[in-house]
Amino acid sequence: MQDVTYETALARSGALEVLAAYDPHIVGTLPLDIAIPGSDIDIACHAPDPLAFASAVWTAFASCERFSIDQWVGGGRPVVASFRILDWDIEIFGAHVPVREQPAWRHFDIERRLLDLVGPGLRSDVMQLRLAGLKTEPAFAAAIGLKGDAYVKLLELQTLSDHELASMTASLRL
Repeated sequence: MQDVTYETALARSGALEVLAAYDPHIVGTLPLDIAIPGSDIDIACHAPDPLAFASAVWTAFASCERFSIDQWVGGGRPVVASFRILDWDIEIFGAHVPVREQPAWRHFDIERRLLDLVGPGLRSDVMQLRLAGLKTEPAFAAAIGLKGDAYVKLLELQTLSDHELASMTASLRL
């Protein structure tokens, strides 16, 4: 891992302050403590006006190392920007829907809940699967025995209560 924590790199970038008007949320493996070498800092934002969002991101980060920015052609035309600071890659995703409705947040939410409910054995299993090459969502799906499209199946689990999730995963507790 890097010599500088992701929190330090994030603070140095000023990203959360620059993006404050876009309801930024850190998602992904770092806050879940399941990062592996090469993990990046993922920030999900609510960007109802993609052009204004792209302009704000461009103005703030275009001078950063490895800066790039793209806008999708469909799905509300979300904007994805990335850059590097203090040996950390940062990826910013801005979509027209509120962050809590975006798939990245929804995956993050269910993964956090599963880790809290199942216990340290799940974190260990997910880490082993990730280190073996699986992406995060497929690693979670494999660790808890979900069949089918991991991304879809995890989103389906998000609608369950903690009690329902606990019942479903009772045999996994280590």
